[in-house]
This record gives sequence, C-alpha cells and structure tokens, in this order.
Amino acid sequence: MTERAHYDWVVIGAGPAGQKAAIQGAKDGLRVLVVDQGRAPGGECVNRGTIPSKTLRETAQHYAALERRSAGALHCQLSPDVQLAGLMLRVDEVREAHARTLSGQLLRNGVEFRQSRARFVGVRELELRTPGGAKSVVTGDKVFIAVGSRPRTPDDVPVDHELVLDSDSILSLVYLPHSLVVLGAGVIAVEFASIFASLGVEVTIVDRFALPVGFMDQDLSRGFVRAFEARGGRFLGSTKYKRVQGDGLGQVEVELETGEVLRAEKVLSALGRVANLKGLALEATGLAPTERGHLAVDAHGETKVPGIYACGDVVGPPALASTSMEQGRRAARHALGRPVPDEELGMVPCGIYTIPELASVGLSEAQAREKYGAILIGRASFHELARGMIQGADEGFLKLITDATGTRILGCHVLGDGAAELVHLAELAMLGALPVDTFVDRTFNFPTLAEAYRVAALEVIAQRVPLARAA
Repeated sequence: MTERAHYDWVVIGAGPAGQKAAIQGAKDGLRVLVVDQGRAPGGECVNRGTIPSKTLRETAQHYAALERRSAGALHCQLSPDVQLAGLMLRVDEVREAHARTLSGQLLRNGVEFRQSRARFVGVRELELRTPGGAKSVVTGDKVFIAVGSRPRTPDDVPVDHELVLDSDSILSLVYLPHSLVVLGAGVIAVEFASIFASLGVEVTIVDRFALPVGFMDQDLSRGFVRAFEARGGRFLGSTKYKRVQGDGLGQVEVELETGEVLRAEKVLSALGRVANLKGLALEATGLAPTERGHLAVDAHGETKVPGIYACGDVVGPPALASTSMEQGRRAARHALGRPVPDEELGMVPCGIYTIPELASVGLSEAQAREKYGAILIGRASFHELARGMIQGADEGFLKLITDATGTRILGCHVLGDGAAELVHLAELAMLGALPVDTFVDRTFNFPTLAEAYRVAALEVIAQRVPLARAA
C-alpha cells in the first residue's frame, strides 16, 4: 500500500528559492515538506553553479591581482599543464560546509526534507520516488515549484562535454585550456569568460547582441568589455556563429556568419538555461510551460492555478541566486496572506561575479530617462580614491542616478572589486528614502572604496546649483 501524507506546503526543489519559501512557511507554524533529487539542500547553486564557480573565481581574482597590486614587482605564471582541480582545492570543503548550513537551517525551523523525484498526479498531489525506488504520495494546501534550471543546448551546438562544454561540465576539465571560445554573453558566460581570461587563457566571447549582460546599465556592460579586453580577452558583439565542430585534431572550429573561423581548445556553450520541468507531469495540474520553457506567474509568484506557486529559475530571468531567494520569500508571504508591497520589487540588488565585479540596484540610466525624462548622474572613479590607488583599481567606478532635482536616488551601478558589497549602501539609502546629500554629510572610513559614494554625490550636488540659479 502506497504511503500517503498531507502537508500545509510542499516545496519542490531545495535551491535558494525553495529553501527561503519553505523556511518562511515553517516560521509561521506550518507543516512544510521540501523535496529534492539531491541528497542535501542547495540545488544547482551549491553543487554545480554559484559555489563551485565562485571558488574558482576567488583563485583567479587573487592571481590576477597579485602582479597589478605589486606594481609589477611580483610576476607569476601558471604552469602550462596546471590542473583545474588544483585551482579549486577548497571547493568540496566549501560545498559540503554550505550544504550542512542549509540542512541545519531547515532542521532548526522544523522543515522536513526528502530526497526524491517528484511528479504531479493531481492539482496539488505529488508522487515521490526515492533513489531506491520506493514510492509515496503527498498532498499540500500550497505547492511551490522551485526546481531550478539546466544549461540550454541548441541543436546546432554539439555539446560533448569534452571539446564543447556547458556550464555544468566546464568545471570538470582536467587541465586549464590554452584557448576558449564562449558562446553567449549572459551572466554565466561573462563570469566564466573573465575567470579563465584572468588565469591566462585566450578567451573570445561571441554574442549576437552588441553588449554583454544587456539587462544591466550600459556603462557596466562597456566597462566589463574594457576590463576583459585589457586582460587579453576578445569580445565579438553583434556576431552570430554559423557552425561549431571539432577539427579532428583536438580543437574546435567556430565559424562565424562574418566568415571568420575561430579555433580553440575548448568551447563553452552558455546560451541560456531552461527550466527543469521535465518529468514533473505538469499536465496533471493544468499548467504548461511558456514558449521559452518557463512557468508564467503573477507579481506574487502564483501561477494560473490557485495555490501553486513558482519561483527561481523556473520563472525566467534574471535567474540569480539572490533574486531567486527573494522570489521564494515573496511568494511565501503572499501564500500566507502577507504580500510584499509592489514598490519594493525594484530594490533587489544584482551582483555579477565577473573579474572585476558588476553590481546594480534600482534603475539603469536608460530606464531612468525613459521613466522620468530629466535626471542627474554622479560618477566616481576608483583610481581617484586612496584605497583604489593602493589596490591599483584602474578600472573601477561607481555611478549614482538621481531625479532632476539631484535629491532622490533612482539607481546605483558599480564596477570593480567589492562591487557586490558596495551596492548595498545605495540599496539601503533608496529603501530609506535618504537624500543623496546623506553621502556627503556622513563620515566614511579612510581609505575605503565606499568613499566613492561621497565623490559621486558631490558631482550630483554640483549640478544642482546651476539649476537652482536658473530657476
């Protein structure tokens, strides 16, 4: 006889979105079950995404910064036969420690975790199958679909995980390649491209759009290209590939529509991701993926079927761990009858862990001009700051966008070391409705990169004076 059980909430997927949704419900006294195929919580983020890639990035960043910060006094060169695993010695330790932390959080909050494959057999009814084949059926008053995503593999890109890799298999390389072509210029593409370029690999990015990470402020996109090419990389924007195939000699040929043929030891296909909906039997709920393979949801994360929510990568871009966490939390609050005000949705910061980092919060310059017309912009270059001089941060900058009066902060965009940390100051200032003058009136530690806020604010204030006189 098949075991049956009922829960207040059933969460499918134990990645960032699912975990936050589950804990939110458990804190409200609900009986919550989390189901995931993995043996421990974390999902793609812990096992193949954020944690492993950022561990490699940490090595690459320190390696690239050593010569720059020593003004050339120190020079290092990686051995031509260096093994990639040797650059990621701590990845298993970090991954296991983070998984233990996530498991502990679920346990402390009374969330039940099961390693199983789930498929719908009714609107809010699921069949679970353990790795050993045992089956059970669970039902929930609310169901959250947070199953994450996997790399998209176009039919014309022969991903074999040896010469042509995807974002899951690239970290399984034995040796650091001498050359790499990256197809795509989204978040995953630019992160890996900058990591490998910083490790001395000849990297070429090919993308059909003019600028990488096109959803970000154009100054950040252009700044990334300058920094990437300064490290020896090559960015080919507004360019489409025509053919990708091995040359029979251990390399890959990428023929472009321009006629140019790129040859490299490896190719990374980073042409987007698709939601992990296969095997869920969504038809039993009346749901179906969109044309792009995602689940459509409203502003609160609820699908067209009442009581079924979706959050994280399954709902589409930006598909970042931070935004997935927030989507999970917001969906859970709505399910509890406590929706988050819509005006806060634009205050979720975005951090991209390229070398150097990119980060933003609020509106881009283009968005601000479209919405408000006249705006003021203040900029600060890291190389003008004492801390930036010490670090040799020639490429970093901070950009503040305000309304036409130069008072209200509409957006902030940062490129450089620590950008993902620095942007939180702007986020808090915006949430607190603090005027831009706050960055001038308050005291910053010296020397710090946070002083960039004062420099950028002063530039905004300087533009206010002529406007006031003209009035």
